[in-house]
Order: sequence, then structure tokens, then C-alpha cells
Amino acid sequence: MASDTDVSAFDVFSRQCPSRSTLEHVTGRWGSLTLGALYEERLRFNELRRRVDGVSEKMLSQTLHALERDGLVLREAQPVNPPRVDYELTPFGREVAGQLLGLIHLIEGRMDDVLAARTRYDATRGGR
Repeated sequence: MASDTDVSAFDVFSRQCPSRSTLEHVTGRWGSLTLGALYEERLRFNELRRRVDGVSEKMLSQTLHALERDGLVLREAQPVNPPRVDYELTPFGREVAGQLLGLIHLIEGRMDDVLAARTRYDATRGGR
């Protein structure tokens, strides 16, 4: 295991590097949206599913398991009836989600440029 100062031990561009799978979990559609939603607040599963519009129950469950395994999300089962499970970000998860939200806000703020670029591209290439 590499220390905080020995980052050279990991190279995401290497096929064998374990950081690659974590990057995939974080930057995939559901991973990034799940982290972004949990940055705002601690949520129950169904609250999270409603917040991340379009995600299936199965995909959200798989995403949460992967993010929890990577140390980004904390799952806390409450000993109540009916059962209650809350999800929140770990300190590392908050750090990663903060970086992602910067990217998300940049993209949202530049969507006029993106849409204009798509229109230009489609006009010169005959559309999709």
C-alpha cells in the first residue's frame, strides 16, 4: 500500500492499477451523480434514488456498494422497524465529490457553448 507521499506507486493509465476501477466508479454516470447528491446531505436509499433521477434501484445499489467498498460512502443501518439505512460521504468521499461538483458546475455553466458546438458539428457532418 502506498503512503500519502508515495503517489508514484499508482498510475491510473496502467491497466493493472487499482486506481483505475475507483476512477471508473467515481466518474461513471451514476457514481458521479450519487456522490454529488450525497454531498448536499445524508440520504436514505429511496431519497437518493429520487434525487438521482433515472437511476434504477439495482444500479443505485451496485453504485453504492462500489463507492462504499472504495471508502467514499458510509452505509449506516439504523436498528429500527421498519429498517432504515442512511448513506453519507466519508471525508474522502466529500473531497472527491467537491472536485466532481466543480466539474459539474463548469459543464452546467457552459451548456450554451456545448449546444452551439453540437449544432455546428451536426451542420457540417450531416447530423447524427
